[in-house]
Amino acid sequence: MKVQTRVLTVDPLNPQAEVIAEAAKVIRSGGLVAFPTETVYGLGANAYDPQAATRIFLAKGRPSDNPLIVHIADKEQLFEVATEVPEKALEIAEVFWPGPLTIILRKTDKIPPQTTGGLDTVAIRMPAHPVALQLIKESGVPIAAPSANRSGKPSPTTASHVVEDLFGVVELILDGGNVFFGVESTVVDLTKEPPILYRPGPLGPEDLEKYLGRVELPDVARGMVFAEKAMAPGMKYRHYAPEKKLLVVEKRSELDNVVRLLANRMDVALLASKETINALKGIPKCNIELGSSSDLYEIAKNLFGAFRALDKSECQVGVMEPFPERGIGLAIMNRARKASGMAIIKKVEDVWKYVQ
Repeated sequence: MKVQTRVLTVDPLNPQAEVIAEAAKVIRSGGLVAFPTETVYGLGANAYDPQAATRIFLAKGRPSDNPLIVHIADKEQLFEVATEVPEKALEIAEVFWPGPLTIILRKTDKIPPQTTGGLDTVAIRMPAHPVALQLIKESGVPIAAPSANRSGKPSPTTASHVVEDLFGVVELILDGGNVFFGVESTVVDLTKEPPILYRPGPLGPEDLEKYLGRVELPDVARGMVFAEKAMAPGMKYRHYAPEKKLLVVEKRSELDNVVRLLANRMDVALLASKETINALKGIPKCNIELGSSSDLYEIAKNLFGAFRALDKSECQVGVMEPFPERGIGLAIMNRARKASGMAIIKKVEDVWKYVQ
């Protein structure tokens, strides 16, 4: 269904009351609002409204069994959307909320199955962004919001990315500038013992284990496999993906050889740190710089923009440099592997499995 989309500029630190009021009116009426968070831009609707939740899936082209995250503005709302809230949930909420942490708990009857992908659990977080928090408060309801992009495409880190994907299918886009982290929140399931980290984000397992004890890290969290069932967003389906082929090299020692081999046959784009790009200058046709290898937060912030830049480049295939899987580096590699559709290069000969 084609709708008229408006784009309103909002101050990310001191959001204008009239802009927030306009956006909240859309939410309360069952409409869709794209808004900035500290992680990526979200596509929001009333979490209590099954028809509004269904509209999110239709707008994104998202599979209906892929659950949405419910965003709240204060800790009291946690008890409106979740039941059987354990003490450990309150402890880590005290430490990490507002912030890029999503926790999975048993849902209350107020949350319809359309919001949770049919699950009896709900993924909840309190975003650390003034626009997001004010929008939830002004709306008077929790807001269900996945990333504001077409399903499978790279998540949006600027309002212009949202416009590219969703103009004409959502009522309102709030342009609050660039996001801070650039990758989605960490998702941990507290209905299991030990807790399971399903999706790494700005917070790594080492951050959570300080408060939760041992946290299980399955292969799906590293992006090595797709899950058979989506217990949390980003588990079951190919995500974050550019349209062009992307190869992820697993060992830095193999990167040079992979790039040189491919460059002999086709136009190659190298997605890498500025240090690696300087070292391989003149070999790949396209260089897409992610930032300094000494700052993994910078790499993460630029990752999805780099995937979009690959699609706009003259090059036929992208090759991505690997990064250490610690802290936010685990999230970087998770997103890259899933974006590649598991086109993972462990040795040079693997290239021809994915590129003809």
